[in-house]
Amino acid sequence: MSKPVAREPQRRNSRSNRARILATARHELGRNPDITLEELARASGVVRRTLFGHFPGRAALLEVLADEAAESLRDAIAAGEQPGESADRALVRFLLSIWPVGDRYRMLLALARRDLGTERVAEILAPGRERVTAVLDRGQAEGLFHTHLPPAVLSAGLEAMTVALLEQVNTGALEDDGTRAAVATLIAAGVPEKQACAVVAEVAQSGTSA
Repeated sequence: MSKPVAREPQRRNSRSNRARILATARHELGRNPDITLEELARASGVVRRTLFGHFPGRAALLEVLADEAAESLRDAIAAGEQPGESADRALVRFLLSIWPVGDRYRMLLALARRDLGTERVAEILAPGRERVTAVLDRGQAEGLFHTHLPPAVLSAGLEAMTVALLEQVNTGALEDDGTRAAVATLIAAGVPEKQACAVVAEVAQSGTSA
């Protein structure tokens, strides 16, 4: 009588392959949204059949990535919320909270052009965009930020700058744990450089979820 085949090592290997494929896809699709599944398989270190065993097509892979990105961004946004905090500190805390999952932002915006569609991407990014717009609106009312641009327009500009800085980190042109981007964000919002550096240092020292 044959012994039962141990399935757990196979399941662990399958989970490991799936996680590696998703991690590679987040990185590579952010750089090149036109990459093929065959190229992704090679970059992930798996054969084509393994990738298609987890994701039968490009649409299936992208939908999983979109759901994963939405959850990661929601968690990051929640971690960056501190009721009663001044608008400049709130803006810094938000950016430092989302910086570790910034690759999701880059990936989503890259895929909006041809795969997920702008409406799906806007739906995923809406909570973050709404929060930043509200913080900017409050900061303008408090006299912390300039009023040259409406909050929603300023928010869009700051998002574009953040994505551009993430791209520079991705290419190796910039080393940043998010603090340099946070200082640049405050300056762009109208905070003097010396004050911006002090605020970022205080928030970073206190911890993004403290």
